Amino acid sequence: MNGSVRVGHVVGVPLRMHWSVPLLVGLFAYGLGHQGLPVWTPGRSDTVYAVAGVAGAVLLMGSLLLHETAHAATARRKQISVQDVTLWALGGTTRMGRPQTAAAAFAVAVSGPLISLVIGGVALGAGIGLHELSGWAVPSVVLAWLGWANLFLGVFNLLPAVPLDGGRVVQAVLWWRTGDRDRADLAASRGGQIMGMLLVAAGWISVLRGAPGGLWIVFIGLFVMIVAGAERRRAALHTALRGVPVSDAMSSPVVSGADWLTVQRFIDEVAVHSRHSALPLLDFDGRPSGLVQIRRLAAVPGPGRETVRVREVATPLSQCAVAAPDELLSEALDRVSLRTGARILVVDAGHLVGIVTGKDIGRLMRRSTLSGKQSG
Repeated sequence: MNGSVRVGHVVGVPLRMHWSVPLLVGLFAYGLGHQGLPVWTPGRSDTVYAVAGVAGAVLLMGSLLLHETAHAATARRKQISVQDVTLWALGGTTRMGRPQTAAAAFAVAVSGPLISLVIGGVALGAGIGLHELSGWAVPSVVLAWLGWANLFLGVFNLLPAVPLDGGRVVQAVLWWRTGDRDRADLAASRGGQIMGMLLVAAGWISVLRGAPGGLWIVFIGLFVMIVAGAERRRAALHTALRGVPVSDAMSSPVVSGADWLTVQRFIDEVAVHSRHSALPLLDFDGRPSGLVQIRRLAAVPGPGRETVRVREVATPLSQCAVAAPDELLSEALDRVSLRTGARILVVDAGHLVGIVTGKDIGRLMRRSTLSGKQSG
């Protein structure tokens, strides 16, 4: 996710934090310390309220992290690749590959909400118990607030709207019932778009009735609509490309360059003679080693272009989407990431034999559409 930085690892997966997380912690701390606690436990000092507000906000972010960690841990147990976990303003996201079975998809989807519900129940019970046994009002209220927040998080995430976990559950159940993953994805994404519109409408009604918090619901609804729309387009693409091998879409031969060249030599000998915005790289043995984008070359300062090797500013092969010629194109597309864009390096027996770009896929889709019209 753009605007996030890597801060560590969880269950062996890179953990990233978006710039909006400190803002979110501040908002929660302010709401709890300056609005909630003074009403629920009056008579304490501002310092007590401030410290308790920050503690509650940090604990809530910790519970959000546990929610996403549950998704990542379950995915890894189900042999699903996990790219990273990112915390941001709407909680968190876990980037992973597509599950291979409906059971695996269901297990990954429900793991997060279950953890939130468990944390919510434990925190709420601890808050009530602490108040009954010790009378410590402020810690008790913070724990109760944390419990209710997690219970709300767990229930809200179970709404049947992609990309919420409940939408993933719907996808898994439909996949299990129909045996068709693409059809299930398409139906669930349509439901997500409808739910997103309902959330936007509910949020605006709240705003018009004088509740500023409705803007947050509007924002969530717009996010759900956008992501569900993107997933609907992806599902339609997978359906159209079903059964198509990578070799049918790839372009060959491929314009490539040596990764050991300096940036300046690569620009003079390779880049200026190509019309592509990204070029594959080959090592000394002629095997693919990565992909370099022209804008990354242009970003290298003039003096450095004579000494910096092109592989130093390229995306390594391990982070590129790679596929074999006879592999299904729909499966290869699942490996595409924002880092390299819609590009798939086609490798056969360790050698680069082609590349698939967004234009190649568009051309294949148009050809498929024409064939459909002719046959109809």
